[in-house]
Amino acid sequence: METRGQKRTDVADELPADKRACNSLESWQGSSNSTPQTQVNSTNSPPHSHETDMETSSTASPSIRSEGEPDRESAYGFYDSEDLYPQYSGLLDFRREHSFEDNSNFNRILSNLVNEEDPSAQVSTLMELCELLSFCTEDSLSSIILDLLSPILVNLAKDSDNPDIMLLAIRAITYLCDVFPPSSGILVQHDAIHALCDKLMAIDYLDCLQALDKISRDQPLACLQAGTIGAVLNLIDFLSTSMQRVALSVVVNICHKLPSENPSLFMGAVPILCNLLQYEDGQLIESVVTCFVKIVDSVSLSQERLDEICKHGLINHAVHLIGLNGRATMSQATYNDMIGMLAELSCGSANAFRTLHELNISSILKFVLSTGDISHGTSSHHLANRQNIQVLEILKLLYELLPTSSKCEDTREGSEKQAFLADNPVFIQRLGMGILPLLIQMVNSGVNLYVCYCCLSVINNFFVICTTDILDEVLTSTNFSSFLAGVFSRKEQHILIMALKIAETCLQKLSDVFLNSFMKEGVFFAIDALLKPEESACKMFPAYGRSELLLHSRQRIQSKGDPGCFCYALKTVKPKQNSKSVACKHEKDAVFKLATDIRAHFFTTGICGCEGATEVLRKLRRLSASINELSSSLLCAQHEGDCHFILNEIMKEFSGQEPISTFEFIESGILKSIVGYLSYGLSMHDKVDKLQMEFIDFSIIEKRVEVFARLILSSSEAFSEELPLVRLTRRLQTALSSLENFPVILNSSKQQRSYAMFSHSKYLSHPCFKLRFLKDEDEMDLFDYSQNVLTVDPFTSLESIERYLYHKVTREGKKSKKSPVKREDLIPTCLPMDTSSSQEESPETDGAHLALTKVSRCKDDVGTANSPSSSNKRSVCPKLVLSLEGQELDLSYTLYQAVLQQQMKMENEIVGSSKLWSEVHTVTYRSARDNLSSFPSCSLSSQAKIESAHNLVKIFTDGLATDVERSGVVYDILILLKLMNLLNKLSFELLSRERISTFSEGKFDDLNTLKVAMPYVLQSEFVSYKLTEKLEQHMCDLLVSSTGALALWCIQLMGSCPFLFSFESRCKYFQLAAFGRSLAQSCVHSYSSSDGSVDRIRGGGGVLVRKKLLVYRDRIMASVAEVMDVCASNKEAIEVQFDDEVGTGLGPTLEFFTLVSHEFQRIGHSLWRGDHGLSSSDSSLNTLNPEMLTSPHGIFPRPWSLDFDESGDEKFVEVINKFFILGKVVAKALQDGRVLDFHFSRAFYKMIIGQELNLYDIHSFDPDLGRTLLEFQALSDKKRHMESLHGEKTTAREDCSRFRNTNIEDLCIDFSVPGYPDYTLSSYANQSMVNMMNLDDYVSLVVDATVKTGISRQVEAFKSGFDEVFPIRHLQIFSEEELECLLCGEHDAWAITDLLDHIKFDHGYTASSPPILNLLDIIQEFDLDQRRAFLQFVTGAPRLPPGGLMSLNPKLTIVRKHCSKDADDELPSVMTCANYLKLPPYSSKEKMRDKVLYAIREGQGSFHLS
Repeated sequence: METRGQKRTDVADELPADKRACNSLESWQGSSNSTPQTQVNSTNSPPHSHETDMETSSTASPSIRSEGEPDRESAYGFYDSEDLYPQYSGLLDFRREHSFEDNSNFNRILSNLVNEEDPSAQVSTLMELCELLSFCTEDSLSSIILDLLSPILVNLAKDSDNPDIMLLAIRAITYLCDVFPPSSGILVQHDAIHALCDKLMAIDYLDCLQALDKISRDQPLACLQAGTIGAVLNLIDFLSTSMQRVALSVVVNICHKLPSENPSLFMGAVPILCNLLQYEDGQLIESVVTCFVKIVDSVSLSQERLDEICKHGLINHAVHLIGLNGRATMSQATYNDMIGMLAELSCGSANAFRTLHELNISSILKFVLSTGDISHGTSSHHLANRQNIQVLEILKLLYELLPTSSKCEDTREGSEKQAFLADNPVFIQRLGMGILPLLIQMVNSGVNLYVCYCCLSVINNFFVICTTDILDEVLTSTNFSSFLAGVFSRKEQHILIMALKIAETCLQKLSDVFLNSFMKEGVFFAIDALLKPEESACKMFPAYGRSELLLHSRQRIQSKGDPGCFCYALKTVKPKQNSKSVACKHEKDAVFKLATDIRAHFFTTGICGCEGATEVLRKLRRLSASINELSSSLLCAQHEGDCHFILNEIMKEFSGQEPISTFEFIESGILKSIVGYLSYGLSMHDKVDKLQMEFIDFSIIEKRVEVFARLILSSSEAFSEELPLVRLTRRLQTALSSLENFPVILNSSKQQRSYAMFSHSKYLSHPCFKLRFLKDEDEMDLFDYSQNVLTVDPFTSLESIERYLYHKVTREGKKSKKSPVKREDLIPTCLPMDTSSSQEESPETDGAHLALTKVSRCKDDVGTANSPSSSNKRSVCPKLVLSLEGQELDLSYTLYQAVLQQQMKMENEIVGSSKLWSEVHTVTYRSARDNLSSFPSCSLSSQAKIESAHNLVKIFTDGLATDVERSGVVYDILILLKLMNLLNKLSFELLSRERISTFSEGKFDDLNTLKVAMPYVLQSEFVSYKLTEKLEQHMCDLLVSSTGALALWCIQLMGSCPFLFSFESRCKYFQLAAFGRSLAQSCVHSYSSSDGSVDRIRGGGGVLVRKKLLVYRDRIMASVAEVMDVCASNKEAIEVQFDDEVGTGLGPTLEFFTLVSHEFQRIGHSLWRGDHGLSSSDSSLNTLNPEMLTSPHGIFPRPWSLDFDESGDEKFVEVINKFFILGKVVAKALQDGRVLDFHFSRAFYKMIIGQELNLYDIHSFDPDLGRTLLEFQALSDKKRHMESLHGEKTTAREDCSRFRNTNIEDLCIDFSVPGYPDYTLSSYANQSMVNMMNLDDYVSLVVDATVKTGISRQVEAFKSGFDEVFPIRHLQIFSEEELECLLCGEHDAWAITDLLDHIKFDHGYTASSPPILNLLDIIQEFDLDQRRAFLQFVTGAPRLPPGGLMSLNPKLTIVRKHCSKDADDELPSVMTCANYLKLPPYSSKEKMRDKVLYAIREGQGSFHLS
């Protein structure tokens, strides 16, 4: 011990004074007396958390231990206290034992290194040290060993006599830094960096670079001062690609902390880094870009340095990367940083500014904005945040490319920029033509206010610097006045100031153009509403005063969760020190002063009065008044004609020569007049008493809607290809975008744990609300409960809070010992989830009996789909009334929803999260005795009348389940959009009824004229992309994805008007609502991965547990019944393995669902129309190629007579049981994200989501029967009409009794269901033939048997089985076509471009390889059956998931199969779990086609090793 100690001292004495180990705390911290090298350690050590500081202080060196602290000879530190962690005592003993062993080994190795002089022995010792360091942990190294080992290793690394010793010493340094990163500080003190840099050219550089990589992470400034950047980059061209990446990693580590005081230390690296941008390696380019981002940021205040950087072609390389393949070669974050770097260069360097314009950067940014999918399709919080940052960085760059005079004052580079643009106006024109339409589109799409302000700032700069001619040319094809009018509807001070500045510039430069357009679009009215809110009567622009506007702005600035004051949104150069509070640059009355100036200079007398209205507005108001006159009158023939004429005039105005602006459309009152007329006045009242419904003639409403439908579903203008329905829908969408102000809730991105005191104390993964209960001032009977502030789970229902509070503030409650709040009441109900267990019967219960017993119960759930309170209805009246900020609360809400509703009234479009969680919310309570007056109950006749009303009538009787004011314009827009969407869906029924009515009146006699041409309107016409964007922003939020905490307006609109949202957004919402919070976080984030793939099981958000099951191919129906009994009630994903087969995983599972689909469609089960039970249902049949029932219109349940149920027929019980199992299968496939091979009819989808079918739905699954029944109905109606005119005369009856020149009696039709002679229509069991007298009854009975009573029990059994997995009501947000896509995927033909874009070629193949080209040609030549077989061979399913090839996950991959013999003798093989095709390189296309088809044919039906 003494010898080793003495020798160690000698070694230390040989070192220079400034390179010895520090022995005092003062020296470690870098005092004024310390050497420069020591100061490097102190200033360069990275900041750590408190936990890291504590750990480092006891392990780095004796010099950093506190006084009195024992040496850290043991490795377990504070874990020695076994009393604190008794459960880990065994582990602690194990670690303690190994730590002592490692310490003894280190001491022995240290002694050998000091005492051994034989080089071979030193090599052996160093090898042992490297091996020990590679396996030990940080706990194995004591501080004393680090102090002694570091100088020895550095000295050995300097030994130039023995390369092996140098190499092993450097390797040991690398391992030491890897095991214990803080050791780099000690190594730096002993001059390790200089030693490593000197040896880069002398020995194998691999270990030197790796050691420098480790040290530079903790000591970047020391590495910079030692010249590491130059030493590394000088070798870059001599390194392999992998070593180049390591070298650039060293440079990146150093660049993360560059000093701005001495840029000469790193500016010399700029030429080499610029040259590296031309390399092809993506990782290398990303590292170089990161270096440049840090370099530019450190010298952003120096124009000379920025110009120096630009001299070497950085701008050219960066622009090339942005436009060509930057997003493909680097990460999204680095790509965004590179755009931000260009903004900084453009801001500080006139040369960079000039170069960017000359390189046509505006067209590149236009391409990035238009192809970046900025508004939609984001799948997770992180991806959405990165795309939002990308937009902001692009806007900052555009802002710098358009410098205004105010920004360029007193700066030389600013004057140079303005002079350049003045000499080259073409650059301004080109930027405006390309970027301005995109900015307008972004603002209109519903981006948050922060991005909206940035877009307006760029637009304002463009308007200021461009000439009048350029502005006039750019705005030629843009209705800019309409856009600006929409901006004035925003309730944010900075937005309004920017809109006023733009309006003032427009009037200054193009007053002749904008005076009229501002009048027509309502811009003048908006400005007038700002100045005189008390006198404003505009429906389009909100009237709010100064105090409200200023309060809103102050609230935003103080919100920590928000980006801050908008004044600094586009600030490119970041301040070096962050200020806690940011002062707004605008004065308090800036909005009103600016509006006053505009009014004084450009307004004329009466411009905003009645005389200021345009001719179009006055005409629309006259038409509105005419409709109002007809609204209260009964619908007679004359009034019907008048109504048709007025509505036709309105439609002509919409398509006339002079366009109608959004402002004129809204202000004319035409919307409210149309809704009031169609609803027969129901829409005029906030609440319609159910008793009043008894006195309303619903037939008048139905007739008016039919008249309206005939008008908008047929185009009277031959020159117009668009239906009036399309034109009106687009106007409604534009008006909705201008008026709606549904808020976006910005929650904090950091999820923090919190403790909820109410009602069951528990820890939560999300923040809590702070709540104080305050007794109402007039309340005398209740106790005070305001002494404490409670932390409450924000997703607790207000109903449970009311019950809890009642037992705290009443004498009755004080006497109660048990809390009345039930555990299940505390479950968040902000989404329409079904949290109750659906397993009321055990899995062993017979499926058929279970299905039959649940048929009646499912009927009660129809129509409650998306109501947030549908599963939370109160059985008793509330005993307390709760209020928040003076507003009475709806107890069906959650606390979170109630607070958000209150915030929505205070703020316009954005609600910051910090206020929600930091403020103490005061809830006032009082007795509910004043609210106990019961509502008038609805009589049975009134209730039956409402239920029997047509869906067109129910739109107005039921209204919209939203909190939107019923008297407001937004409500009228929503109700009309809902009506238009329903009219589009019912277009066949409405047009057919109109034709039948015309036929019955004798206007034509040919039955062929009953055929109608279906108008085709895309569902996308009804999508509001602004609302879709807002919903996307909600669902990308971490709090929403983890808790389902959507804003109430999202839930309400999704329930009332789901068509307003895109299909992709509704899919995400469906997963969040249907699968609950436990699956939402993984499902929502993984629905659309970075490549757009759909995979709800394997996704970025998490991995769900799978349940592996064994199934049998030869009895697939029995297997699926067993599987569903086991798995239907839980959320585990199914994974199957077939008996006697080795394959398992995704492929066999997909094939299992495919085989189940085929089995349910096999003839003989008597489930579907067309299946008359002719084939045997014996399980011994060949199930690999079953005889399946197919129908081009989709399969539909076959009718079964009610007699079978009464007699207890076993066959019917079996049918019910199979429908029950089928419901489970479909639901489980949706839950697991699997594709089924079904083709259900549209009518079947309508039934399972709770819609009733009628005569007009039969044509969708049986066109012949549907057409015949319609013709019979037309004859019956004609007979009834003729009898009403002529009485029951023989001639009138004979004129109507011929069906296509044949008497009805001669058709010999009996009273049975067509195609099902055993199904006797019971009402006419004794009548054998159909005649003209009973034809109407026959049609009604056939329709009832076909789409109602004959199939109702089967459908209810299906729904019962479905509900065993999750509530089927969640599917009601989808249309029939969307359900088909969601459940059964895509089956369209593949375009060659899709194949090339969405197939990965690897391991010997590229997109241009001859075998690949041959295979793609073969796939293109496949027919439908061959394509399905190929898909099933490769993926396990004959259909692609929703989204097609691009949604396949894993991506379809084709690789070269290496053959041991001639490739033409080999067969292709697949791994279905990975969608992986191994294709031999066949000699010809014909040989490949034969082999592929043979493999597909012979490979079906089993999974074995390939």
